[in-house]
Amino acid sequence: MSALREKLDHLLSQTDLEVSDKQRGQLVGYVELLNKWNKAYNLTSVRDPMDMLTKHILDSVIVSTHLQGKRFIDVGTGPGLPGIPLSIMNPDCEFFLLDSLGKRIRFIKQVTHELGIKNVTPVQSRVEEFQPEEKFDGVLSRAFASMTDMVEWCHHLPKEQSGVFLALKGQHPRDEIDLLPEWCSVVDIQVLDVPELEGDRHLVTLSRQG
Repeated sequence: MSALREKLDHLLSQTDLEVSDKQRGQLVGYVELLNKWNKAYNLTSVRDPMDMLTKHILDSVIVSTHLQGKRFIDVGTGPGLPGIPLSIMNPDCEFFLLDSLGKRIRFIKQVTHELGIKNVTPVQSRVEEFQPEEKFDGVLSRAFASMTDMVEWCHHLPKEQSGVFLALKGQHPRDEIDLLPEWCSVVDIQVLDVPELEGDRHLVTLSRQG
């Protein structure tokens, strides 16, 4: 068994997540591809694959139990975070991974091809220009600078009544919450416990008022 797989198994053992052998293999495969492509394409500032397991994989999959619905979009996905790990964890759900940079979308296409991930649709577009045929149950992001930017630029993406915004943040974003537009309200803030990750992580759920 590879060192990466042993480390992943150790990290997952500190959570309540149920992860099959196939899913574990895909998560490790994703880290291996990210490490390989990163040397040429500079997809993430995290250079050590062992660190990627904590800072990228666990930080993403820990959100899995908070997803409600079947159809999600990860905006500003970068190299596929949190979208790829979440798509592996939730094979019955549909994930659109949106980014404006071609090299990132090419990488995501390669990942889904090599790892046999069938529930991902890569989209190269600016988020404000993307008009989906069908709206989403959840709009995910861990990359946006502020939640205000996220909801303003993505306001057209969640389903009218039931859709939510899911923002992965570090520290409790009190200051950002005060700046949200009036039409947007905070539904829930979950403290995320990511094994062996330094610093705080929070998942903020936002929805339209009324």
